[in-house]
Amino acid sequence: MYPGKWAVKNPDKPALIMADTEAVLTFGELEDRSLRLANHLRSIGFEKGDHIAVMAENRFEIVEALWAALRTGVIITVVNSHLTAAESAYIVDDCDARALLLSTRLEKSSEVAAGCQQVENRIRIDAVPDGEAGEVFAGWDEYEAVLAAASAIRPEVEPRGDDMLYSSGTTGRPKGILPGATELLIEDEDVALISLFRALYGFDDETIYLSPAPLYHAAPLRFVMTTHSQGGTVVVMPRFDAEEALGLIEKHRVTHSQWVPTMFIRMLKLPEEIRCSFDVSSLKVAIHAAAPCPPEVKRAMIEWWGPVVYEYYAATESNGLTIINSQQALERPGSVGRDGVKGVVHICGPDGEELPAGEVGVIYFEATSALFEYYKDPSKTAASRHPNHPDTWATTGDMGYLDEDRFLYIVERTTGLIIVGGVNIYPQEIENALALRPSIADVAVVGKTDDELGQVPVAFVQLADGVAEAGQAEEIRSWLSDRLARFKIPREIYFVPELPRTPTGKLIKRNLPDPATLAG
Repeated sequence: MYPGKWAVKNPDKPALIMADTEAVLTFGELEDRSLRLANHLRSIGFEKGDHIAVMAENRFEIVEALWAALRTGVIITVVNSHLTAAESAYIVDDCDARALLLSTRLEKSSEVAAGCQQVENRIRIDAVPDGEAGEVFAGWDEYEAVLAAASAIRPEVEPRGDDMLYSSGTTGRPKGILPGATELLIEDEDVALISLFRALYGFDDETIYLSPAPLYHAAPLRFVMTTHSQGGTVVVMPRFDAEEALGLIEKHRVTHSQWVPTMFIRMLKLPEEIRCSFDVSSLKVAIHAAAPCPPEVKRAMIEWWGPVVYEYYAATESNGLTIINSQQALERPGSVGRDGVKGVVHICGPDGEELPAGEVGVIYFEATSALFEYYKDPSKTAASRHPNHPDTWATTGDMGYLDEDRFLYIVERTTGLIIVGGVNIYPQEIENALALRPSIADVAVVGKTDDELGQVPVAFVQLADGVAEAGQAEEIRSWLSDRLARFKIPREIYFVPELPRTPTGKLIKRNLPDPATLAG
């Protein structure tokens, strides 16, 4: 787990490269700067289990803080930089942060700072903003000054810390996800997550990993950690751009990468002459997760990039994992893989009874290690446990089914079901059918109350650039009539400028307009 040995072996090797500026952080610099920050935390009284929060755009300091926490026994929360100031301040307060690192480059940094004055140790990254916006930073320490004043001597014992990231809050207020007990020292090489990724995806000291997503998200942060632990180099994009991502794969000869399906869709919708102009032959592993991937999108990516596309199904809660490779995905369209890699899947009905193959129910993982907890929320923690196996089975609320060979298929979250006259409709199926339609940039399907049927499906559609609304509703319904049963076709279609998605690609359906208030 500990990347310091790579600083000794090859201190000038790039650990991180910023894609936009080509700025480089070497392993020697990462070792020195994370050690100094760790020693600063110790000097101000931090002990194992204390909490630190970091909020910044994609930049080196997030990774420095991560490794400082991991080598200090500290629990680190990287705050979503796209939240409102009030939402950000809530998380900093809720996670009981004793220290906050905040980038002043963020447009709302002064508002966040004003809402976090109760934190005892406050460190600003970059200069104080001009005028009134900077007044709230009075008394804040400056990051580079903190590092310069800290000791660079490595202590004999460095207890292992961990991350406590927050749920995306797509169905309510985000909650901190406290992982199971982590008692390993940082020098210990037998860290389950890293050993698993190394075995599954071949991370080593020749890995060049492209990170196109926000670093506050669990997957990018943990894949960065894995890459560094093995001596590989990470290329960080400040934000995703489809054409730029392809250019970076070619330029840096990227071997590993991690994506979400919306990124695949945006790359596939580039003009063919642009897509084909980039050399992506260096890719050995292109991992995707975080949201369901339409089978047509998966097939198109495999045809383009070759059998390097891998999917896993997991959650920030880390209660279980399924995996699937390209060949298996082509043979079993829509599956997210088999269980047994980490945890065993159980599909359960409303009363907790286990269901046979082919029947849809709530997905529980039978854990092989200590279960997660929702921080300071025992009721939500209890709700995630199976009624008959509360110590070992947990769910995040997703629904799906297993086939006869134990391949898992996701159908929807329990909160997303549309029940039409007693029949379950899964919005994902409708969304998948429209994902690659050229005239549609994005789509979300939800239920609308209906006096006769209880609910009916309706769609919110973001049209592609240059596509006029006139006639599109009829064309979309006609398109679906050859692909879905009639009762699944949205009764109404609302055209919107943009859908509310997190930067990691998850739809925030609660932020859509209420269909009951809209004219059909």
